[in-house]
Amino acid sequence: METLVLDASIAIKWVVEEEGTDDAVSLRSRFRFVAPELIIPECANILWKKVQRGELSRDEAVLAARLLERAGIDFLSMSGLLEETTALSIALSHPAYDCAYLLAAQKSGSRFVTADTRLPRIIAERAPSEFALLCVSLSDVLNNAH
Repeated sequence: METLVLDASIAIKWVVEEEGTDDAVSLRSRFRFVAPELIIPECANILWKKVQRGELSRDEAVLAARLLERAGIDFLSMSGLLEETTALSIALSHPAYDCAYLLAAQKSGSRFVTADTRLPRIIAERAPSEFALLCVSLSDVLNNAH
């Protein structure tokens, strides 16, 4: 079974109903998932924002967090990646958060799947060749599963 690096945009869809939830959930039986530890505070921040906006209650957000902790994502240590993440972020003129996921994909020999439809195009246009094909959209993974 292929392993994918996922970001918070995919993980949140597993536990909160929003556009793309059905597609994101359908991946769960077809792939294994890993993510840099960065995904933990990113998911917590998304859940916090949803509470602030009145989209979730406190209890719903805490339950969603609990479900994510039990979702079977293998977490990758980010220790030792600060320099590489910084350099890649500067080279791509793109936020370091996304670059950390991209580096996790490279280091784990996996593709990086995101619900952000613009990100794969940005990476393909700006990234060095060793990264250009690593980032794929949710729809691309569904349409071209290995």
